[in-house]
Amino acid sequence: MAYLLQASIRLPLHSLCKRSILSNPLISFRIPTAALPLKMSTNSTQLTHSITLPSQLGHPVQIVAAPCVSDSEFRNAMDSSLFKSWLKNMQSETGILAGGALYLDRVLIQGVDMFGKRIGFLKFTADIYDKAMGKKVPGIVFARGPAVAVLILLNSEGETYAVLTEQVRVPVGRLILELPAGMLDDDKGAFVGTAVREVEEEIGMHLNLEDMTDLTAFLDPTTGCRVFPSPGGCDEEISLFLYRGHVEKEIIMQLRGKETGLREHGELIKVHVVPYEKLWRITADAKVLTAIALYEMAKREGLLPPLKANT
Repeated sequence: MAYLLQASIRLPLHSLCKRSILSNPLISFRIPTAALPLKMSTNSTQLTHSITLPSQLGHPVQIVAAPCVSDSEFRNAMDSSLFKSWLKNMQSETGILAGGALYLDRVLIQGVDMFGKRIGFLKFTADIYDKAMGKKVPGIVFARGPAVAVLILLNSEGETYAVLTEQVRVPVGRLILELPAGMLDDDKGAFVGTAVREVEEEIGMHLNLEDMTDLTAFLDPTTGCRVFPSPGGCDEEISLFLYRGHVEKEIIMQLRGKETGLREHGELIKVHVVPYEKLWRITADAKVLTAIALYEMAKREGLLPPLKANT
């Protein structure tokens, strides 16, 4: 859904003077981006929005910034692809607002983490109520958007190996063995292109686009053809790809223990190569286990393209 954003912003006079904007405390502007109809107002302590969703025209939604969120962060949050995608999903055919039994009353923006000039992570709560019962449903959201991961299977001398990365994962306080993976830069990012780029960055191995198979594309269309690792608190949706190829044993040896990653981005990555038959037992990474399940089921159903001959 595309909307034209018409906004009014009220700022304290001292703020306007400091920013050298205008002497008039009321500023009106138009933003020619795909956004929601929006009104913005603020006093000295809190920023608020009022928006109207097409799915609930009679009940405007109040969007509020927590005290720790600056006005620029608030604006960026409202204009981010993360927030727009969340609202779009809420109103889609399978969205929780589509049937009219639930309504969105209020959103509290709690945190905005910037990755350069774009929002990387967005934290907010949503007050959503069941109309019949008048009860609020759980609505804590950590938004990080779509991501990709690749199950790389390499055949060498009659054995199949899987390629994993060992990364420092601060949220769980552990080193985790994972599939090569990465986030899409924006909502227009190419999934397969991002998958290939992440593999090149994380393990230093080039993959041809035409040799990639989207495992999540085999899911029923009603699922969105993505997997959701933690839908109770995070919006992340992952596309899982498969790459299969033949390599010399020397390549397997070169990959083992290889240190890679973009050091300037704080990536400290070590490559691991393990026999595929042992893969399901050596890591608890949800991406790995889901990819194994999709690969095995797709293979059983005869959905995978034939493996190219060793050249």
